[in-house]
Amino acid sequence: MVVRNKERLVAQGFCQKERIDYEETFAPIARLEAIRILLAFAASKGFKLQQMDVKSAFLNGFIEEEVYVRQPPGFESAKFPDRVYKLRKALYGLKQAPRSWYARLKSFLVKSGFVMGSVDKTLFLLSRGGDILIVQIYVDDIICGGSSHALVSSFAEQMSREFEMSLMGELQFFLGLQIKQGPEGTFVHQAKYTRDVLKKFAMDNSKPMSTPMDTKIML
Repeated sequence: MVVRNKERLVAQGFCQKERIDYEETFAPIARLEAIRILLAFAASKGFKLQQMDVKSAFLNGFIEEEVYVRQPPGFESAKFPDRVYKLRKALYGLKQAPRSWYARLKSFLVKSGFVMGSVDKTLFLLSRGGDILIVQIYVDDIICGGSSHALVSSFAEQMSREFEMSLMGELQFFLGLQIKQGPEGTFVHQAKYTRDVLKKFAMDNSKPMSTPMDTKIML
């Protein structure tokens, strides 16, 4: 069921020319192994990881190159129909948009007192008194957790003042994984994905079997 439709202006990045419209385009993202290590560390320390999402993240990035785009169809200026727009910030579709967003977010976190990981460039650590706050970035999805609830709340408020955010509460879904955090430990599973696959192939009403085939058969 569609709850809401979204649309946004997107640049035709395939028209961009290297060294003219963009330079470097890569942006670091967290590896799945890093997420699993963070989950294990948080479980060992008793942290509750929280999740937040930046709305229209790429629109927050500033670009250094000089880029022009045509006026979008249906929104042409009646007074200057032949003019083009000069971009001051990134647009979805630009080749450098992910890199620009990462640079903006990294700069904000470093100014806020965070230290970037020496190996994992998407991991940021803040120490305040005897408390620590860990932040892991995956493009516009942000996971955070710490030894102090007040420190986590302060970080969430700080991010909301700087960017338009969705505070999603306790971490439950991330990169196709389901995560359950409890006092007995942190469990990672893919129950929803399994149910969706069974439903897709009309097997959701099938009887479960402990072993789907004979283990002694010679193939």
